[in-house]
Amino acid sequence: MTELFGIPLQALLGQLLLGLVNGSFYAMLSLGLAVIFGLLNVINFAHGALYMLGAFLAWMGLHYLGLNYWVMLILAPIGVGLFGILIERLLLRHLYKLDHLYGLLLTFGLTLLIEGVFRSIYGVSGQPYPTPELLRGAVNLGFMVLPIYRGWVVVASLLVCLVTWFVIERTRLGALLRAATENPRLVEAFGVNVPRMVMLTYGFGVALAGFAGVLAAPVLQVTPLMGSNLIIVVFAVVVIGGMGSILGAIVTGLGLGVIEGLTKVFWPEASSTVVFIIMAIVLLLRPAGLFGREK
Repeated sequence: MTELFGIPLQALLGQLLLGLVNGSFYAMLSLGLAVIFGLLNVINFAHGALYMLGAFLAWMGLHYLGLNYWVMLILAPIGVGLFGILIERLLLRHLYKLDHLYGLLLTFGLTLLIEGVFRSIYGVSGQPYPTPELLRGAVNLGFMVLPIYRGWVVVASLLVCLVTWFVIERTRLGALLRAATENPRLVEAFGVNVPRMVMLTYGFGVALAGFAGVLAAPVLQVTPLMGSNLIIVVFAVVVIGGMGSILGAIVTGLGLGVIEGLTKVFWPEASSTVVFIIMAIVLLLRPAGLFGREK
């Protein structure tokens, strides 16, 4: 068996794939956070709970309504997005002119509330979600066996991330969003409804978390704690990439997922802390993050 640095190549590539799958979730979640912070200046600590909500909506759609994975891959993000719009309209819009800390505290409270509701109903044990029939099985690539669903997760995440980046950075809509962040009164003078734009932007940002939750449901067990276990790492990813940087969220999320996977092979004891070690180094050398703008 071929080895690299004394480690079987198949085991190394398997961990690399696992890291890429985890990195896909990091990229999706950190992208939603970056969109919300970059365009609304809100630190959305409820993102992990909304990721969990997307997974639970997929599970409830299957078990209570008989709606399959593909239907819920569309409906669950829409449901999470509508819930996010409700949060923005009723709560967050009153905090935009205040310090970031108020938004952080509010969304942290929402996290505890949402998780508490689901824990009281379903407990803390995980709920299994079956892999869709079309994506079951694996493909033998010669050097490794690739589970079809994990490959789908990577492809779907990359596609959504790239489309989001293109819309925000390369289209007129994205230009209006960025302009509304810098000078909302000027944008309103051109007949643009900025409050509605802000509302829809927050809804889209949390819908990305819901989409990631549906993707994660067949890979992980659906549990009320699945978001809280992930959100701290995702915040670290956003800080490393640069707060509000769309490209930074995507590249850093994927890259750190791969680094975390490789660390499990070469130094397993550090795999749970390597992201935070990198964050500390980046903040020392470049406080604005790898892709952030120095002020």
